[in-house]
Parts: sequence; C-alpha cells; structure tokens
Amino acid sequence: MNSNTHRLQMILADTPINTVLPAIAQLNLPNWWLAGGAVRNTVWSSIFGNDCGLGIKDFDIAFFDIQGNRSQELAAKATLTEQFPHDEFDVKNQASFARWRFGSRPYTSTEDAIAEWLHTATAVGVRLDTQGQWQFFTPYGLDDLFDGIIRPTPAHTHNIDAHNKASGFLQKCPNLRLA
Repeated sequence: MNSNTHRLQMILADTPINTVLPAIAQLNLPNWWLAGGAVRNTVWSSIFGNDCGLGIKDFDIAFFDIQGNRSQELAAKATLTEQFPHDEFDVKNQASFARWRFGSRPYTSTEDAIAEWLHTATAVGVRLDTQGQWQFFTPYGLDDLFDGIIRPTPAHTHNIDAHNKASGFLQKCPNLRLA
C-alpha cells in the first residue's frame, strides 16, 4: 500500500464507508468495487470540513457478471437496504451497461467501466478482499481527489454532463478547483 492509498484508507476508516464495506463484501458480487460519489464526497468533506456541503447521497456499487441480470442488482440492493435502512444503494452490473445506456460501448470489466466515469476523483474504487483487507482501484491516481480538483476523465473531456456536474460540486464545495 502506498502512502496515498494508506491516507485514503485512514480517511475512510472512520466513516460510514467502513461500516458498509463488510456488508457489500458479504454479497459476493463478482469483481465488485464501491466507487463514485460516496468515496469522493467523504474525502472532500474530510479535507475541506464544514465548507464542503457534499455528503453521501448513495453508495455506488459496481460489479461485473457477463451472465448476470437485473435480479442480482435488485437482490443486492434489497439486502443492503434492509441492513442500512437510512442509506441509498445503487448497485449496477457493468457488464450490462451497453444494453441500457444508448451509445455506450460494452465494458470488459468493472475497472474498465469505472475508468470511464465522468471525473478522475470519482473513478476511485475501494473494496475488501476475502481476508477483509482493503483494496484500491485508482486508474488516475489520488492527487486530484486529495487536491480537490475536478478533472474529466479522458473519455469525458468534452462532455457537457461532466461540466454541469462540476458546476454542482463547486456550488456545494467552493474550495474545489476545475482542472
């Protein structure tokens, strides 16, 4: 574990993410990661404190099962909602993305999908392995996340959605910066 991933684990260890991760691991979803806004906003709130109004809206859980269907997503969401009734969970099989998101290319893995999320600070995954050890997926590193930089991933450099979302982040957390 490098110093950046160690820092990330230290930040997340004292948050709801640390409580939710073991429950997600129990679901045994293939090649799963908790990524997206829950991780990003937890880190930004930790770094920027009360000036940052970004909290956990939902927990984005991405997994990859080429044979999978919607029932896996719904069952996982139902199990987590039962355990954590005050939280929202978004569970998505990345193997089926191209089937329902027009214009998307099929992904080859969960990592392939996360690397194409809108912003580099959002494309950060955490999970527990079968021994309960933290693992991290950081295709663009963690500097943007720790520095509060909103940078589109290469696939979204000219995407208006990435720009619009960035504006929303800035309104709620004025210490962030656009790349």
